[in-house]
Amino acid sequence: MNKFSVPILILIILLSVAGCTGKSQVQKDQKNKIDTTTVADTGYTGIKQFMSGQYLVMEVTFQNGVRNGLMKSFYQGGQLRQTFWYENGQKEDSSRWFYLEGQLFRATPYRHDTIDGIQMQYYRTGKVKARIGYSKGLRTNYFEEFTPEGKLVQGYPGIVVNIRNEYNTKGLYHIGLELTDKSTRVKFYRGDFTDGRFDTTMYKIIKTQEGQGILDLKKTGRPQPAHIGVIAEILTPYGNKFLTWKKIELPYNDLN
Repeated sequence: MNKFSVPILILIILLSVAGCTGKSQVQKDQKNKIDTTTVADTGYTGIKQFMSGQYLVMEVTFQNGVRNGLMKSFYQGGQLRQTFWYENGQKEDSSRWFYLEGQLFRATPYRHDTIDGIQMQYYRTGKVKARIGYSKGLRTNYFEEFTPEGKLVQGYPGIVVNIRNEYNTKGLYHIGLELTDKSTRVKFYRGDFTDGRFDTTMYKIIKTQEGQGILDLKKTGRPQPAHIGVIAEILTPYGNKFLTWKKIELPYNDLN
């Protein structure tokens, strides 16, 4: 055998062993890496309490960092103040507000995080105080109030229209607005109910002072609707907002 053959053979064997050892170590490291891989944290699951100083303010149920389940808020004394039910981060079912003494004050229906349905209000005695309609987050004209004795409240005020016609002299048509009972707790809007809903983004608020609204229409010389609608938002003695609408016919077809 050549005198160099033995050392070369030994070197080849050692390199082969090292290569196998290195491959085995890489495979082991890869296995360890796979074994230690975890799913990313998607958020907290459970009930979180929120404090203001020493007082418990709110309890919120989370699932993977999203509100899902019951949410409670509390009065400073620890009494339950309100509850909301969440599904995947959105309010659903009914929210409930409670008097300090624990009786139910108001139940508001939610659908996909929006008020939708009949809101119920209650006296401390448990008797119904009001039923108020909502549709897709907006008020409707469905409205009922009840006295503490359970009698349906009636006789809400209407809209009174006072006209001052200066169309021929100044090109102006003045419309004065007030309520039949002269109440000052009112806001007037120009517009009509939209699919039965009260959408203030679609209306022009009418300047109102001490319960009297003033709407000045001007001659334009262009065809305009032959009437306008006026909505009154009236604060009732029971603390709710009653809505009423009046159609006002115009004697000229170019007023705006």
